Amino acid sequence: MTDQPSPPAGQFTLEQITALFLDAARHGDLDMLAQFLDAGMDINATDSRGYTPLIVATYNGEAEAARLLLERGADPDLGDAKGATALSGVAFKGNEEMARLLLSFGAEIDRPNHAGRTPLMFAVMFGRYDMAKLLVEAGANPDRPDSERQSPRSIAESQDRADLFPASGTAP
Repeated sequence: MTDQPSPPAGQFTLEQITALFLDAARHGDLDMLAQFLDAGMDINATDSRGYTPLIVATYNGEAEAARLLLERGADPDLGDAKGATALSGVAFKGNEEMARLLLSFGAEIDRPNHAGRTPLMFAVMFGRYDMAKLLVEAGANPDRPDSERQSPRSIAESQDRADLFPASGTAP
């Protein structure tokens, strides 16, 4: 049955509490986020997919929630179950404002996921060319290969966008 009542407050599981915390981040509920944190909730708590409140807030464009989490100590470099960080998610979506926020709080610009793909690679793969330019200007490496030996530069070239990275660099 789906209409069963919720258990009393003292009987919520950690999984249920974490889900509520992530929902507050997803919806930008600053008051609820602050209440969770003030009550001692782990700011880097994860759900079964490895999503943190910061990953959820940034992916959903909740800039004020993301700022609150970062100011309260959220780790911008934690990855989900696939190793994707908050910066990878916003690069995929093309949210430059959120990328700037994450970078201002020290997000590692070339942090790869488990397949070796970096935020810059996601930006290029999904045609987020303004995001790609922002990341390169911030120091992202267009020649860093993933586990398949593809790099942001090689992907851009395959999309007839060699102009994104005009000068060849040295592969790591």
